[in-house]
Amino acid sequence: MSVVEIGKPAPRFKLYDQSENLYRLSDCLGRWVVLFFYPKDNTPGCTAEVCDFNYEYDGLQTLQVELLGISTDSRQSHQKFAEKHQLKFPILSDRQGRVALAYGSLFRLGPFKVAKRDSFIINPQGDIAAIYRSVKAKGHGRFMYEELQKIMAGG
Repeated sequence: MSVVEIGKPAPRFKLYDQSENLYRLSDCLGRWVVLFFYPKDNTPGCTAEVCDFNYEYDGLQTLQVELLGISTDSRQSHQKFAEKHQLKFPILSDRQGRVALAYGSLFRLGPFKVAKRDSFIINPQGDIAAIYRSVKAKGHGRFMYEELQKIMAGG
């Protein structure tokens, strides 16, 4: 398992979103990134968390921030989930759990692998600026928006 640390380069990845678009973290260089992992589409906690981020999306866009959600669900599951909740941002499919593992955010439950509820702020240079482990789902989008504003302001 890779250990991510504040000030160190964020593990690079390339994953597909719910619309089969390929996302590479390297494509986000030059912009702030909020990267959040969540366990499963269409579960109460994850739905609350993702919808909370969706509510904060426009504010994040005014700050020119890239918002990326990741779980181990399939692209098809993500597509249905995104349509059902009219998501404005990409949710990426990490079926093998490799990206979650690289961020120390993979939970194994027997033969099943799911992402933990962890979030990261990545600076425009591609380094980890902040780490949030085992976060609460409800209100997390707002919390991350406020944290990002503080970090961007130098505090």
